[in-house]
Amino acid sequence: MSNFQAVYYRAADRREPVRDFLASLDDDVQAALERQIERLNMLNEAMPHLPFPHSSQIDGELRELRCHYGRQHYRILYRRSGPLLVLLHAFAKRSARISGQDIAIASERWEDFRVRMDAPRRVPPRAAGHDAP
Repeated sequence: MSNFQAVYYRAADRREPVRDFLASLDDDVQAALERQIERLNMLNEAMPHLPFPHSSQIDGELRELRCHYGRQHYRILYRRSGPLLVLLHAFAKRSARISGQDIAIASERWEDFRVRMDAPRRVPPRAAGHDAP
């Protein structure tokens, strides 16, 4: 049984918002959050979710990876696509509930991911000239 793989959502403009958020943090905090992300890579069909308090369901299939460093809490919102766990949005948690705005950001990124992944593959242009196949 193969494990799931955590991947960073990549926008059409090639930005990776979760990776960018992590890069903006101090090295120690970044390392702590990356260790939590690595725990997602241990999941598989037999154990599809980390147990609470490490992860919890937010809305439908949208889940949160619950991270902390000292007294500061962070959340990474993600969703599963086959064997992939797509990391959609990350933020420092400052209130008891996750805001609707954060959920909306993750949902918009998920829709963008889904639409682009479901699009038919682009056929590359053919070579021109006398030696073209």
